[in-house]
Amino acid sequence: MATTAHCLFCFEALAANLEKREPMSLAEVQKSWSEYNRSVEADATADGSKPSKRLPALRRVTESSSSSGTSSASNSTLSLSPDTPATSTSSILTAADEDEDSGPTESPLFVTWNTVSQHSGEHALRGCIGTFEAQPLEEGLSSYAVISALQDTRFNPVRAAELPSLAVAVTLLTDFEDAADAADWELGVHGLRISFRYNGRRYGATYLPDVAVEQGWTKEETLVSLMRKAGWMGRKDRWEEVELNVVRYQGRKVGLEYAEFKQWRDWVDGTEE
Repeated sequence: MATTAHCLFCFEALAANLEKREPMSLAEVQKSWSEYNRSVEADATADGSKPSKRLPALRRVTESSSSSGTSSASNSTLSLSPDTPATSTSSILTAADEDEDSGPTESPLFVTWNTVSQHSGEHALRGCIGTFEAQPLEEGLSSYAVISALQDTRFNPVRAAELPSLAVAVTLLTDFEDAADAADWELGVHGLRISFRYNGRRYGATYLPDVAVEQGWTKEETLVSLMRKAGWMGRKDRWEEVELNVVRYQGRKVGLEYAEFKQWRDWVDGTEE
């Protein structure tokens, strides 16, 4: 599943791209993140405080798969990489393909960027693009961190000055299964990828696992919204007449705000001096 280090790596990839510098590798980020946590724990022990009190934000993002302070708009719309193939489970990595102890080395994934309101703390979507093709995490996370920030056609490219207002979320996708029918999935558990033909045209769209719950939708509302997202303009009360090909999948989202990335990055810079 996604980790805080994956989120740090996405921020590192985007910041390095905007700042025209060489980014740290994923392995370097993971190693430094472990060292950083040990350093925080050691400092906390020395001054008698608790690590959780020193880093409440970092504790928050690792506690839950859903960001309670994130508005429903954060993942309500998603984009796929243009080269993503049609809905299928044939080429998708499942959780069973990886060693649980070491974590996945490659996975289908989505990277989501949100802007965070300074006043309310609410999140608003700034870009989200992913792929259903399994990607080596080093390559996939760095690529889609930049692609979703700079190439989501629904938004202007993220500027360097915007970095302090951003939050990132990473979702690694697992357990892809062909659904028996349009209702063969669970709210809050499964993401959906649908494809269908209507009036000779092919349609397709996806929602990540947390979208329906964030929006408060029923299964039917989720499916109709997903069909609308794909571009279907048929009558709402006749959606069941359309033959849907449904793939369900799972994935846990982990998020991180810029201030937390900056705190870690400053520590990294300080250790390199």
